[in-house]
Amino acid sequence: MKQLFASALLAVASLAAPAEDVFTGLPTADPFNSATYSGYLTVSETKALHYVFAESYNNPTTDPIIIWFNGGPGCSSLLGFMQENGPRMVNDGEVFIEDNPYPWNSRANVLWLESPAGVGWSYAGTEQDL
Repeated sequence: MKQLFASALLAVASLAAPAEDVFTGLPTADPFNSATYSGYLTVSETKALHYVFAESYNNPTTDPIIIWFNGGPGCSSLLGFMQENGPRMVNDGEVFIEDNPYPWNSRANVLWLESPAGVGWSYAGTEQDL
C-alpha cells in the first residue's frame, strides 16, 4: 500500500498535470473553479488506474494533497468525487449536477484514485492484475 501512495504522488508530480488530461466541466454544470484533470496512471503494461485530480481553490502550489479511495474493494472513487467531497455533486434522487458548497479542494489539492484495477474506469488486462 505504501508503494501505491508513493507511486501516485510521484506520478502526479512527475506528470505535472498533462494538458491532455484537463477537463473543464461536466454537462449542464458550471465550469470547474480550478484546474481539474482526468486520466490514467499506468501501473504496468496491462494495468492502469483512473484518476481525477482537482487543484486547490486556495493555493495549489503550497496546499497539501489529499488522496481519496472509496471503500471496497469494488467501489469507484468517483462516488466520492460526485456525491461526497468533489467540486460538483449529484444528490440522491436528483438528476442534475450542482455546485458542492464545501468541496475538499477548497483548501487542498485532491486526487481521487479508482482502485484496485478493474474498479470504475480503472482497468486490468489480466486476472493477475485484479
